[in-house]
Amino acid sequence: MRTSDYARLFLLAAIWGASFLFMRIAAPEFGAVTTAFLRVLFGVIGLAAMLAIMKSAFRFEGKFAVALMLGVINSGLPFLMYCLAATRLPAGYSAILNATTPLMGALIGCLFFGETLTLRKWSGVLSGIVGIMIITTTGKTDVTGSVVIGVMACLIATACYGLAGFLTRRWISQRGGLEPKMVAFASQLGATLFLLPFFAWSVSDGPAISWLQGRVWASVIALGLICTALAYILYFRLIADIGPLRSLTVTFLIPPFAVLWGYLVLGETLSEGFGMGALIVCLAVWMIVSPGKNSAQ
Repeated sequence: MRTSDYARLFLLAAIWGASFLFMRIAAPEFGAVTTAFLRVLFGVIGLAAMLAIMKSAFRFEGKFAVALMLGVINSGLPFLMYCLAATRLPAGYSAILNATTPLMGALIGCLFFGETLTLRKWSGVLSGIVGIMIITTTGKTDVTGSVVIGVMACLIATACYGLAGFLTRRWISQRGGLEPKMVAFASQLGATLFLLPFFAWSVSDGPAISWLQGRVWASVIALGLICTALAYILYFRLIADIGPLRSLTVTFLIPPFAVLWGYLVLGETLSEGFGMGALIVCLAVWMIVSPGKNSAQ
């Protein structure tokens, strides 16, 4: 990996880490489903504006339909699952479970896409999960049916992320490729169309929402424009440059940034294991993304 690849990996982690901050502000006020829908909606708007400013031609090279489907798998369904989990799990648990994405990606790649994983990379995946658990320990919780549903929702989301990385390579990269910004735009449009019925149901039959809240709208817009539009362009570019499994290691770096933003903006206290956990996470990322001797040769 080049230095620029590492820089983009850490930038993406910082941006997606901030999404936890924005969701903590917006979701309690607008509701989980509404927040998820507005996130992808503003993501589409932001991407369309960026493409218009860059005078990009909306050419999808015959891959528009698969890019829409990719958006359902990589954004729509995971966002909906995390919204469901947010109503059932204590703060921090979703971030811990989100770190299982590379493990899910490794399992899916090994079982269905012919990926070969070395012992070192498996050790890196497991070490990363340990580091995340040290950083984001949230105390005891009762294992009830509601908690189990929340955990399963998170695991479905991470399985979707893992699957989407390989489908991006199969549907997009191996079929002649497509500009990352076009993949990002079409995928977020697909996610928006997928979440639209849930949003309509939530607004019509759900609890009343107080819409005139500037701080909440600022958080939702940041979720869409920065944490979705900009972030997904970076993400799909990384998949094209370094592959799906290495790109998925960004999930190891998200919780440290999420904890840091929460500390700086909301005054949340850093856990005692933050320093040690962050070092373990960095080591885990290096174990997974750095080439072995055979790869180097």
